[in-house]
Amino acid sequence: MLNNYQSEFQNWIEKEKKALELISVIGKLWFDRSIELVLFRKPLFDVGSSEILAHHQYAKEVSGKDISIYETLELATTISKCNLAPSRVDIGRLAAEWLDENNSYSTMHDFIISKLSTHIGKDKINLKPKDVVLYGFGRIGRIAARELIVQAGKGEQLRLRAIVTRTYSDEELTKRAELLRTDSIHGPFNGTIIADYIKKALIINGQTVYLIAAKNPDDIDYTSYGIEDALLIDNTGVFRDRDGLGRHLNAKGIDKVLLTAPAKGDIPNIVTGINDADFDYQTETIFSNASCTTNAIVPVLKVIDDAFGIEKGHIETVHSYTNDQNLLDNYHDKYRRGRSAALNLVITETGADKAVAKVIPHLGGKLTGNAVRVPTPNVSLAILNLSLGKTTSKAEVEMILKQASLFGDLSEQLEYSICNELVSTDLIGNSHASIVDGPATIIAKDNQSIVLYAWYDNEYGYTRQVIRLAKKLAGVVRLTYY
Repeated sequence: MLNNYQSEFQNWIEKEKKALELISVIGKLWFDRSIELVLFRKPLFDVGSSEILAHHQYAKEVSGKDISIYETLELATTISKCNLAPSRVDIGRLAAEWLDENNSYSTMHDFIISKLSTHIGKDKINLKPKDVVLYGFGRIGRIAARELIVQAGKGEQLRLRAIVTRTYSDEELTKRAELLRTDSIHGPFNGTIIADYIKKALIINGQTVYLIAAKNPDDIDYTSYGIEDALLIDNTGVFRDRDGLGRHLNAKGIDKVLLTAPAKGDIPNIVTGINDADFDYQTETIFSNASCTTNAIVPVLKVIDDAFGIEKGHIETVHSYTNDQNLLDNYHDKYRRGRSAALNLVITETGADKAVAKVIPHLGGKLTGNAVRVPTPNVSLAILNLSLGKTTSKAEVEMILKQASLFGDLSEQLEYSICNELVSTDLIGNSHASIVDGPATIIAKDNQSIVLYAWYDNEYGYTRQVIRLAKKLAGVVRLTYY
């Protein structure tokens, strides 16, 4: 038994060594060539060796294939020797395909050349960096700032250049630096943040980000800060219509605006992965990333509707409390939200059912929706009670959702959980817009009515969707292999 223990432990140590080798290859690809490797959308850059091995265990369980660190290291090393354009490559998918198809290729190099043929050649894509301004620095603004800095790489995509707040003082700069550095929900920022009081800026991982004070969107000359043709991400929610958001375009240095809330009127409400290809990013200048709930439910609805057709349904959102609620009982413009968020379940309205129709028009009028705010600070749950146009089984529903989460156009938006012990705090920091709780799925006896449970980090997961859309608006999307 001692020999078995020692053998297993030594085997683990060898895997840790290989994970460290993989980390080195991943870092060089990212910083030198703007090539990012992920494992079934799990991040591999800027994580530890044990976490990488945990991601491999997840890959093995969810795919049903014996994917190991040895295959992925060899794949990553082979990729590093190929002349790939800036790309985001899922080596989980590559590893699964290699295990299935390796007998068809004489070498792994030939396999990679075959699979990534459209990525070979640096002339396949030419990225021009895009300046980004964050207008507002609340929950979404700070998470977006963190993520923009982390994703900067060699600076070929989005570059955070400025943050706009209503007022400025040196004391405010210090406090805002500390709020960015620490977070009660998402933990500390794993980087350096230096307050530069002369420049009125934060130096974040070597990147200078100006803090600009302004009471009105059109008061600012961004070009005086060296910012040109920037994408402005409005996190305040103060302006929702074209007239209000259009004021940002009157400021020098801004050429596009992205709202991190549902928009009014004719402004495109976009859920990346669903309807982001339906708009002309050259002629339209104002966009909305819709709501966190819309981003969570629409990918699931799309997969189910494509497979079975949705006749009707009800969406109930169990949503963490937000800053618009009161900590203690006090006056509020909306019913019930004035009651203490930390002590009560609060029934409130949601526009998610109507928002779905803006993204998937033929579902308009087929869905109802409501929400319950609950005393948790982050991560929410959507319960989708759907009547289908075809009969099905739980196994078929699970297979379709799992496949959509592993491969294809929605693999960044959807994750499929097979865990029987999953709870909300497990999903803090999950990058997907929606995490389907597989074991919780219910199929009625008629095999035509189903209940699906979809979790979402309404802060981080939503912000990742914002950044995905921002890259599309900026024209800095790399080639992908999912």
